[in-house]
Amino acid sequence: MNLRKALLGILVLGLAGCSLAPFYQRPALPTAASYPGLEDAAGATAPSVDQVGWRDFFADLRLQELIAQALANNRDLRLAMARVEEARGLYGVQRADQFPNISGVATGEKYRLPADLSPTGNSLTAEQYSATLSLSAWELDFWGRVRNLTAAALESYLATDAARRAVVVSLVAEVANTYLLERELDELVTIAESTLASRKESHRIMRLRYEVGAGSKMDAVQAETLLNSARTDLAALQRRRDTTRNALTLLVGAPQGVEPQPLSQVEPGFAQELAVGLPSDLLLNRPDVIAAEHRLMGANANIGAARAAFFPRIVLIGGTGTASAELEDLFGAGSGVWSFSPSVTLPIFEGGRNVANLNVAEARRELALAEYERTIQGAFRDVADALAARRWLATQLTAQQAALIAQTERKRLAGLRYQSGAAPYFELLDAERDRFIAEQALVQTRRALLSSSVSLYAALGGGTAARAPAAEPLNAPVPPRELEQK
Repeated sequence: MNLRKALLGILVLGLAGCSLAPFYQRPALPTAASYPGLEDAAGATAPSVDQVGWRDFFADLRLQELIAQALANNRDLRLAMARVEEARGLYGVQRADQFPNISGVATGEKYRLPADLSPTGNSLTAEQYSATLSLSAWELDFWGRVRNLTAAALESYLATDAARRAVVVSLVAEVANTYLLERELDELVTIAESTLASRKESHRIMRLRYEVGAGSKMDAVQAETLLNSARTDLAALQRRRDTTRNALTLLVGAPQGVEPQPLSQVEPGFAQELAVGLPSDLLLNRPDVIAAEHRLMGANANIGAARAAFFPRIVLIGGTGTASAELEDLFGAGSGVWSFSPSVTLPIFEGGRNVANLNVAEARRELALAEYERTIQGAFRDVADALAARRWLATQLTAQQAALIAQTERKRLAGLRYQSGAAPYFELLDAERDRFIAEQALVQTRRALLSSSVSLYAALGGGTAARAPAAEPLNAPVPPRELEQK
């Protein structure tokens, strides 16, 4: 009974030792307190990104279907999920070191000694049976070495899971942007086909005029040149559209049907408005920032484990059970056996190994700190860039709409001047070419403006669909953040 109480007390002491890890405090935000030039008109009315999943953010049903398929089939995401499971298993392996490793062992042995080896001078046949519970090399964690290694493994698992969520956010944004690019190219191909048909007709008229002597050969050659240019532009756009479709197929992970759809059909209400919030919100919403902080906390815990190596390690080995020379008496009265073998290892001379390990742990913490701050600064820039793109692309779009109207009027006037003989045909061709370029630029700017909304959504963290809490490892409660509680 006293032995049981002693073992229970040792168990409590081993699980409740101290920790030598440095006090963890989240570093100050290495960015400005607000985004530059932010005029968040949505402000109080629009929801924040953590309240909006991708199904709510994107209104286009076809895009929702593509994103769902990508999340189910994309191979990069599968790799990220496999890494999470690997990190979860490694955490479970390390966490098991906190608890005693108790195993049950049953043995039976029957042997014969010849006369020349027997202490009695006669041959001897003997039997031995035992059933024991063994405690194998359990370290009493007085200095928190094992607990800090477990904490580091937990942070590694959480960082890997956050990295998996970052892959989800990136995948959703990439599918949306590729989908928009395909819609842009569909509309550009339609414009190019219409332009090609118009130039075919112009070439036919110029050739007939030359053949009947009503026009010059120069006008016919210029019309043919413009026609061939239109054919070249159309072929280039069709090539780009096919490669974009191939890229979308790779992202989605499954073959996609060819469904031409101009950008104008998906443009109205494409994405929901979002409240931008403050840069500090990135610490809670951006998966890559969350992953970087977990890695920093894991590096902090590893310092505690390295410090504990300078102190004695106490390891317990023992067992209890029964033993008997006869199988039928194995559990009889008086057959109990036990053993208890504690050992203490005190580092005296390690050739500088422990000091070097501590230096490595501290250097890795500085690396993790620099990575964490760089990740936050990169996230800040992503949001600022998306806000700048959204603001200035809207201004650019208005200017390009006005430019297209002006180019359309210029083409009309050039046509009237040519028909009246007041201007050469080259002037009309130049006006047609400039209008075609303005029409293409307007479509590209419209797509870029929609893409800026996608970029802002991803830069802010991607929404609740990408921030679902991870499953608790090993069907057990996740230990509290010991480093934050010191």
